[in-house]
Amino acid sequence: MQKLTPFFWFDSQAEEAANFYVSVFKNSKIKSVARYDEAGAKASGRLVGSAMVASFELEGQEFSALNGGPQPFAKPSGSVSFVINCENQEEVDHFWEKLSQGGEEGQCGWINHDKFGVTWQVVPVQLPKLLGDPDPTKAQRVMQAMLQMKKIDIATLEKAAAGQ
Repeated sequence: MQKLTPFFWFDSQAEEAANFYVSVFKNSKIKSVARYDEAGAKASGRLVGSAMVASFELEGQEFSALNGGPQPFAKPSGSVSFVINCENQEEVDHFWEKLSQGGEEGQCGWINHDKFGVTWQVVPVQLPKLLGDPDPTKAQRVMQAMLQMKKIDIATLEKAAAGQ
């Protein structure tokens, strides 16, 4: 068991969210779904048999999602996001398309929130290398190109680095 597990609070979409995220990430699975029994349903106002906590794994990282009901403190916030390190443009395109659908695209590779309110950063592994180039002029050109983007385009960044 990992030491830290991200734990999402949903009104009633925990199982739906877990199934969605597992469908987006290749090496992923639902680990378990605990369901409200009669006592838990009575205490929470949930239906007997409805999902209480869904535990799932995305690319080796464990997550949990709770159907805890509507709470003002339990809304996802962009102050916490999940970074997806993408090996190539195909991965960037895949995650961007799937996670932004029904959500809100942001600038510079950010998905401000997906359809469940979770914030993502879809980042090609080339980006930090290009931004950290020892030649400050190259790095500045890459930064300027990135600032014009929503979804990151690796070829455009590489052209900017080359001065094209």
